[in-house]
Formats: sequence, C-alpha cells, structure tokens
Amino acid sequence: MAFVNPQYLVEPDWLHAHLGEVVVLDVTAMLTSKLENRALAECFEPAHIPGSHLLDVASGYGDLSAPDAVLPWTWPSADRFAATMERFGISNDTRVVIVARTPRDGIDNGTMWCTRAWWTMHHGGVDCAILNGGIERWEAESLPMTDAPAETPAPGSFTPKADWQRGHAGRDDVLAGVESADTCLVDALAPESFDGTSAGYGPRKGHITSAINVPMGAFVTGNTARFRSDDEIEAILRDSGLLDAPRVITYCGGAIAATVDAFALALFGHDDVSVYDGSLMEWTTDAALPMTDPNPNAA
Repeated sequence: MAFVNPQYLVEPDWLHAHLGEVVVLDVTAMLTSKLENRALAECFEPAHIPGSHLLDVASGYGDLSAPDAVLPWTWPSADRFAATMERFGISNDTRVVIVARTPRDGIDNGTMWCTRAWWTMHHGGVDCAILNGGIERWEAESLPMTDAPAETPAPGSFTPKADWQRGHAGRDDVLAGVESADTCLVDALAPESFDGTSAGYGPRKGHITSAINVPMGAFVTGNTARFRSDDEIEAILRDSGLLDAPRVITYCGGAIAATVDAFALALFGHDDVSVYDGSLMEWTTDAALPMTDPNPNAA
C-alpha cells in the first residue's frame, strides 16, 4: 500500500531544486541538562542548508512550546504559534520544509524533533513536509551547505486552523482511552522503558495501562528522518493494529518521540490521531493514574 500522503516527505534533490521557493526550518537539537538548545552555535552557524533558519523546537520552552507552562514542550497557544510562524516569514499559503541533523544519540535525535515540529505546524494549518534523511543525507548527496548568516525574513501573515488542537490529547483523554475499546494507546519509547527494565520518565516506571509498544525507531533507518518504505511502515502499523484502530493516542516521555508514530499514521491518512501532551512526565507523578510495571523489582 502506497503512502496516502507522500507529500509529507520530500527528498534532497527535490528540496535542492526548490530552494528559494520554500521556507526551510532547521530544528536540530543539542540540549543541555537544563533543556536549553545549543544547536544555533554548535550546529547551525558552522554549516546549514542555504536559506534555512533555526527554529528552536527543542528547548523546553522554545519556539513551539508554551513559555509559562509547568511542563516543558507543552502545546503553545494559538497566538504564540501564529506569532512564531509570522516571525519566520510564514503565511497560510507558504510551503515549509523541516530539516534536522542528529549531533548526538538520545534526546538530540533529529527524527523526533522533525516530527514534533511537523505535528504542531501541520495541525496549525502550515503546508509542511520533512526532509527525508535529514541533513546527513543532504550532505551525503554532496548538496550545498553554507556558514553565511541567515537573513531575517519579511514577516508573514498567519491564522491557525480553528481546530488545531485536534492533534493534542490531555490527561483526561488518555484516562478515558485506557478503558475504551475504540482507543488505542501507543507507547513510542524503547522496549526497556515500556517493560519497566529502565528507570523511566518520572517517579513510576513501566507504561500506561492498556498501551501497546511501537517504538519510534521502528519507522526509520539511521538517526535523522530516513523513513522506511511505505510497505515496511504499513506492515508495522497493520501488525500492531493501528491502521484499523478508530482512535489512536500516542505518548512517550515528553510528547516528542510520540510524534514519530503519529507522523507514520498520518502518512497513511489516519485522521483520528493525537499526541498526549504531558506524556509520562505528567502521568507518572499522579499515583491515582493507572500504570503497569512488568518488572517491579528492576532497578
């Protein structure tokens, strides 16, 4: 089965041919222990795709997050989102391509920062795509890079979609989904987090009760957004039951990795998918919320 929405991914040669016609946003992450992003100085300024701009998605309270929220990476208000789009020269008819590299393994993984940006922007009404294979693939194909400072774009004029919160799920949505036969909860973290053999993302480990485990890494090869073929991704989604699920809510530690699974479903046109905003950073702090720890004695 071919992707229903192949336009959500673009190849390096396509982007090279259309530089100057699209806005290119680099969402590379290089996070400190304080969730501050050093990618501008460490990654972007030394070398970036010509004409691109660094969009700081990765900082805990960065460009696509609510600045006054309790938890990092919380879905922003419509006004903040619109202001960010306009600052980068984006209007409602602008085509945007999201790119990244992976400077280090783990939380700096470029795939999930691309999909996190895409998920927020797509639901906000931006016509956006992800560079398949990221900056690493761009460089491997000997396409141009530059260290020239990015020019300040002319402001855009952007109005978010009225229903842009559709991509976002809250704690109550997830709690209802635990008991609902019509909702599939998906943990996008590694198996050792899901089964409780690693420390997890908060005071409790394991996974939200009734969730299944479909790790984000299953959908890509390498670190930065080189997605598997349509047949391979379809097989993963079908074998896990996600293609036929009436409603899907994905989660992870902080609503970043979960967007990879959500993006994979979007490629196949699954319309009723949302990402749990608080994810395990919120869920694990409330002992009244159901969790399953298959390895309670693991360190």
